Amino acid sequence: MSASDLASSTPARSVAEITAATTAFVRTTVLPLDDLHDGDIAAAGGDELRVRLQGAAKDAGVFAPHAPVALGGLGLNMLDRAPVFEAAGYSLFGPVALNIQAPDEGNMHLLEKLATPPQAERFLGPLVRGELRSAFAMTEPSPGAGSDPSALRTRATRVDGGWLVNGRKQFITGADGAGFFIIMARTAGEPGDLSGATMLLAAADTPGITVVRHIATIDRASLGGHCEVTFEDVFVPDEDVLGGADEGFAYAQVRLGPARMTHVMRWLGAARRAHDTALTYVNEREMFGSRLGDLGMTQQAIADSEIDLAATRALLREACAELDAGGRGATSTSIAKTFAAEALGRVADRAMQMCGGLGVSAELPIARVARELRPFRIYDGASEVHRWSIARRALGKARRDAEAAR
Repeated sequence: MSASDLASSTPARSVAEITAATTAFVRTTVLPLDDLHDGDIAAAGGDELRVRLQGAAKDAGVFAPHAPVALGGLGLNMLDRAPVFEAAGYSLFGPVALNIQAPDEGNMHLLEKLATPPQAERFLGPLVRGELRSAFAMTEPSPGAGSDPSALRTRATRVDGGWLVNGRKQFITGADGAGFFIIMARTAGEPGDLSGATMLLAAADTPGITVVRHIATIDRASLGGHCEVTFEDVFVPDEDVLGGADEGFAYAQVRLGPARMTHVMRWLGAARRAHDTALTYVNEREMFGSRLGDLGMTQQAIADSEIDLAATRALLREACAELDAGGRGATSTSIAKTFAAEALGRVADRAMQMCGGLGVSAELPIARVARELRPFRIYDGASEVHRWSIARRALGKARRDAEAAR
């Protein structure tokens, strides 16, 4: 099946219907498990839980809302998936249940755009159906690739019929238990060059791939952890090059912008649950002769969180509209991601403060939401890197406009 065949599929139900069904499914089926295990996916059963929840999501008609209809998904574009992903994100386990969790969701998007028909059959189809998970192997230990992808050091060397990959990666989300890896490796040039990278597909059981260890982080809702992975003389045949050789950095942009926005969608749901929890609490808690929610300081915190949630949605919609129109969205996705990462953290922090001792306990979901949200200011590009990129583009445009006016 060609990329054009996949893209031509359209959803059969309205976005409102899918969102309502997702809301009902998440709150009745998924949230109780999330609460029981304090948002810890491994403690809740890991992949065994994933398979069970994804089966239930299929029965509820809300599975893979972003994937092509031709592959069993619901075919939503970026704008339309936003409210559905937010509804799923209301539970930390919701994205796993709907098969829209990172990195799988971003990898599906990348494969849909770039995979050859045989690659789509081997990798994309099983991934969409939930038959396996995946990992995107980009980040490396210092001085390798991280916020600066041009520092890429993992090397793929040309051999007869394919490539031999050697290198070390770290913070590879979902690596433990993944069915395959998308490996970013240097096939030309030297570290520091903004070209010469290639994306390579490799089954996880390919000789030479080793998941060395889990790197302990504060978040606990990611299946397969954030791992250190080594590649030692890993052979990847030519037919498993994703896209073209030496074009990996350009192709990465196909994935990065949309993946940042789907992160925002999911974390909007989580932040909204923290906010809703606080609203319920302050409406009921009496203090100093009145309800806590009637106090001016509490109302200011509530208003500020309402503003942060609304502003995040507005920036998200603007970026998604640009992506749906075929734009690259480099600046709009950076702006939306940076604002959201910080604004949604503020929402969770205010909710925690409003709920006092309960807010920092496992009795309410707020503390675990805050725990999961904090890394978002680092994942998919640190806020500082996005600000540098936004400012650099603004300065460049100002210079070009000035030169054009002369």
